[in-house]
Amino acid sequence: MHNKTSQTIYTYWNTVRGDRIAPNRFEIEPSRIPDVLPETFLLERGDSRTFLFRLAGTRICEQFGTELRGKNFLDGYSDEDQNQLEDDFAAISQRGGVGLFHIDAIGRSGKAARFEILAMPLTHTRGTLDRCLGAISAIALPDTIGEEALHKKQLVRREIIWPDGRPRSLSQTIQKQVPFLPHVRNARIVRQDRRQFRVYDGGLSDK
Repeated sequence: MHNKTSQTIYTYWNTVRGDRIAPNRFEIEPSRIPDVLPETFLLERGDSRTFLFRLAGTRICEQFGTELRGKNFLDGYSDEDQNQLEDDFAAISQRGGVGLFHIDAIGRSGKAARFEILAMPLTHTRGTLDRCLGAISAIALPDTIGEEALHKKQLVRREIIWPDGRPRSLSQTIQKQVPFLPHVRNARIVRQDRRQFRVYDGGLSDK
C-alpha cells in the first residue's frame, strides 16, 4: 500500500475485525476515520458482476467528475479487466481477502489519472460478506482532474492480501462473528417503502 489513506483505513478495518474473517457493517464508525472519509467508499454486492456504490466520498466524486453513488464499481473497464476484477472480488466476498488495485482512469482528453484502490469485506444483516469498505486515493493526477468525467478505466496492478496469511472459509463469518451488544439486539426494525431502519430506544423513551 503506497498511500496513507489505504494504510489508515486498512489498519482501522483490521483492528475492528479482530480474529474474525471481517467486521460487521454496523461496527464501522465514520467518526473513527475522519481524515480519510472524503476518499472512502462502501459497496453493496448484487451478483458476481455487480458491486454498487452505496457511498462514495466527496473527493472521489470530484476527481472522477461524476456522482458515483448507485453506479457499478466494475463499469468502465474492458471485458478482460472486468473478468479479472470479478475473480478478485470473489476472493474478497467469499474468502475474506483484501483487494489492492492500481488503475488508470481516463477522460475524453486522453489524460490518465492513476489511483490506488483498497477493498475490504464486511458482513451485513444476513451474515454474508455482501459489503465492501474501501478507499480510492490518487497516485498521480493530470491538470484537468475534475474538469471531465473519468469514464474509461484500466487495471494496472492487482493483488489479493490475506490478513491472516491464508484464505478463510465463508462459514467462519458466522462462527467467529461476535454477537451484537444487548442494546443492538433489542433494536426495533422499522420498514418504510423499500427501506429498512434499525431503531434504538433512547433515554427519553419512558417519558
